[in-house]
Amino acid sequence: MAPKKLSEQELETGMASLPEWRREGDWMERTWERPSFPEAVQAVGEIAAIAEAMQHHPQIIIDYKKLTLRLTTHDASGLTALDLEAAGRFDAALQ
Repeated sequence: MAPKKLSEQELETGMASLPEWRREGDWMERTWERPSFPEAVQAVGEIAAIAEAMQHHPQIIIDYKKLTLRLTTHDASGLTALDLEAAGRFDAALQ
């Protein structure tokens, strides 16, 4: 069974606890800057472990020291509670 796409109100409420994330249509994204390229790549390893455990994989963009994660749930054609949970876990790991 595919996860349920969140309503606008559910998204607004859920994203209130994720102030660094921004919504882009059916995606949410956040960018972090690391002190060096190797540290940005190391952060990808941390994200990969979390994503694999959740079976929910973000789009990952590395631009030198910047790491951008983008989330959506393809099966639901939009954002779900799984995206909000993943964002919170990624925040905790990368703080």
